[in-house]
Amino acid sequence: MRFTIKIALLLTGFALLFAPFASAQPNDKVASRAVNIWSDGTRMSGNIFWPKDAKEGDKFPAILLCHGWGGVKEHLNRTYAPRFAAEGYVVLTLDYRGWGESDSRLVMHDPMPKPDADGNVTVKAQAIRELVDPFDQLEDIRNAINFLEGEAMVDKDRIGVWGSSFGGGLVLQTAINDTRVKCVVSQVGAMDGREAAARPYAAQGGLAGTHAMEVKRSRGEAPAVPQGENVFPNLRGTPHLERFARYVPVDEVAKLKAPILFIDAENEELFDRHQHAEKAYNLVKDKVPAKYHVEPGIQHYGIYQARYVQGADLAVAWFNEHLKK
Repeated sequence: MRFTIKIALLLTGFALLFAPFASAQPNDKVASRAVNIWSDGTRMSGNIFWPKDAKEGDKFPAILLCHGWGGVKEHLNRTYAPRFAAEGYVVLTLDYRGWGESDSRLVMHDPMPKPDADGNVTVKAQAIRELVDPFDQLEDIRNAINFLEGEAMVDKDRIGVWGSSFGGGLVLQTAINDTRVKCVVSQVGAMDGREAAARPYAAQGGLAGTHAMEVKRSRGEAPAVPQGENVFPNLRGTPHLERFARYVPVDEVAKLKAPILFIDAENEELFDRHQHAEKAYNLVKDKVPAKYHVEPGIQHYGIYQARYVQGADLAVAWFNEHLKK
C-alpha cells in the first residue's frame, strides 16, 4: 500500500508515538538537572544528564535527543537519556516551544501600543500551544545545540544528534545545515512532509490548496498561526501544513557531511520506509559513513518496546564509533 493511502495511520501513530515506551529503571551512574534553553525569544524546558563520576575539568562528547510528533522530554528522560549518559555522554532533552513544560509562543492580534521608555508594552496575546511546525522545531534544535556548546563539560567538537519518527527527519535536516553535528542516529524516521501537507486540501488541488492557505495567512485573511485546524483523528497538536509542504529533508540529504545511522522497522506500517530512510541512505551512502539497519519482524512501535534495547545498543555503538575517536 502506498504512502498516500497510509497517511492517516501515520499521523495517528505520531500522536501515540511515546505512549508504549519500554520502562526504564533509574540509573545510579547518571546525574541530571533541569535547564532552561532560549529559542527565538521563547524559554524552552530541558534536562541535561551526565556521568555521575565526572570530575571538574572533564570533557565529554554530547548527544541531543529529539522526540517525535506529540512527544515530550519526560519520555526520553526515562529511557534513552540515562542509557546514553551512562555510556559516557552528556545528554540533553527538551520540550519544543509550546509543548510540555516549555513556554508558549505569543501572537498579538490587536494593534500594538506605543512602547514605553524601556521598550515595553502591555498587550493581550494568544498563547500558541502544541503547534507541529518543523521549521520552528529545527530552530529549537539549533538553539539546544547552542546550549550544549556552552556547557562546560561538553567537548563542542564532539556533538551528536539522535531523533525518532518525526524527530528522525528533524535531526537529519539539522545535520545537513549545521556542521557542529558530528554524528547522527535517525530511528524509524519520517523525512518528507509533502503528503501530509497535501492531504487535507485534496479537493483544492493538494499542495496547491495548501499554498492558497499560505497566501491567505500572509494577507490576514486566515489566522496567522494555525490552532485547531486540520487536526487529524487522534493526533495531538496542530500541524502547520504550509510549513510541512516545504519540509523535505530526504531531498537534501546529499549535502550531509556527518556519519549517519538509519534504523528502520522491517514491517513499518505507518509509512513507506523505502521512500524515507532507505531512500536517504541510498542517496548518501557513498558520500559519508552511513549504515542502514532494518530491525526484523517489528512494526513502528516495536523499536520502543520489544526492541528498545537493540535500538539503543545500535545507537550507542554508532556514537561510540564516531564521537569517541
